[in-house]
Amino acid sequence: MGEDTIDRALLLDFYGELLTEKQRRYWDLHWNEDYSLAEIAESEGLSRQGVWDILRRAEQNLREVEQKTGLIRRFLDRRDEIEEIRRELSELLPDDERSRALLARLHGLM
Repeated sequence: MGEDTIDRALLLDFYGELLTEKQRRYWDLHWNEDYSLAEIAESEGLSRQGVWDILRRAEQNLREVEQKTGLIRRFLDRRDEIEEIRRELSELLPDDERSRALLARLHGLM
C-alpha cells in the first residue's frame, strides 16, 4: 500500500463525514473499490473530468481541514511515540505475563 493510499485512508477516516454523499461514494468507488474514473463516470452519467474534479475537490477540502486542525499529524506523532515507549519498555521489563499484558495494552493505544 503506497503512502498516498494510506494518506487518503487517514483523511477519510478522520474527516470523511465532512464530505457530501456523492463525494464519499465516488471516493469509495475510486480509492477503495478501484473503479476507474471512466467506470464511475459511465455509471453516474458524468464525464471522466467531472468525476476527477469532484474527487480532487473532496481531497483538497480534506487536506485543508487537516492543515487547519492537524489531527492526523498529532495522531501519527502520538502513535510513533507510543511505539517507541513500548519498544523501550519491552527491553526493560521482565518477560512475564504481566509485562506482556502491559505492552499489549500500550500497543492497543496505537
